[in-house]
Amino acid sequence: MSGEPIKPRGDSVSAQADGALPQARTSTSEDIAAFVAKARALSPHAPGAKGRLIFALDATMSRQPTWDMACALQADMFRETAALGSLDIRLVYYRGFNECRASGWISDSAKLATLMSKIDCRGGDTQIGKVLSEARREAVASGVRAVVFVGDAMEEKIDELCAKAGELGMLKVPVFLFQEGHDAVAEQAFREIARLTGGAWCRFDPGAAAQLRELLRAAAAYAAGGREALLKLATTTSGAAMLISQMK
Repeated sequence: MSGEPIKPRGDSVSAQADGALPQARTSTSEDIAAFVAKARALSPHAPGAKGRLIFALDATMSRQPTWDMACALQADMFRETAALGSLDIRLVYYRGFNECRASGWISDSAKLATLMSKIDCRGGDTQIGKVLSEARREAVASGVRAVVFVGDAMEEKIDELCAKAGELGMLKVPVFLFQEGHDAVAEQAFREIARLTGGAWCRFDPGAAAQLRELLRAAAAYAAGGREALLKLATTTSGAAMLISQMK
């Protein structure tokens, strides 16, 4: 799979050489109106804008038994959004020793399936923090409507993950965390990340294709059509209703 390892990126702060801050100017009503209009035009949440979804996966060895199922079900995310509008997906996965990679933005389900088929699971620790950092970077750079994460464990410092989640929450990028299995530490972290971002946490049983399929379809519907699309889907599927019940 193509893509470079995701590296942590720090925020830079510029300052004048003499340390003085520029003198503030009071904004006029015209200035504010122009700013709001520009922001709405650029926003990925604007009506008619193309939906962008980050699809993140834990590809460590514990996920091997259900990896093929996840690869097959991702196609349903595209099919669900066909009637709602276009959707681009950026695949992010981690595995092995400090390996975390991301694809480019993909709008073709066959291409995404091909990329995923080339990934095999490898032993290693979780790297959820890198996933959240990548989501924040993309949200600022090009706009992201939602993040989906599928995993079964959490082996990082929960406070550090929550700080990154809080930043995504400020950017109004919900994270939908779909937990495989019953690990209590993972559940605590996933629930808190969901709360801080305005997203949702849901559990699915290992090998339960129908459960995961519904959850992925619901997340894709939100990314493509926003809350209105998710509400519409919630009238027919339990997965969408589960997400709606938790979202702020």
